[in-house]
Amino acid sequence: MNQPQQTTYVSSVDPYVYQTLQGVRTKQIVVETVRGSVTGKLITVRPDHIVVESGGSSFFIRTAQIVWVIPKG
Repeated sequence: MNQPQQTTYVSSVDPYVYQTLQGVRTKQIVVETVRGSVTGKLITVRPDHIVVESGGSSFFIRTAQIVWVIPKG
């Protein structure tokens, strides 16, 4: 008899990064990730990811993948 396996989701939250990003929400930012940089408007800040709008596209970036952030203007 096969028992269904439970899936557990684990995510690390950095409260300082989260709070800092909340302070620049709706502003233009540059985000450096482990895969490259994204420049655009910070739309959403969640404990595990952010959403940056750039060139008409939305980029969903995991907070754990952020290296640094620079607010513009």
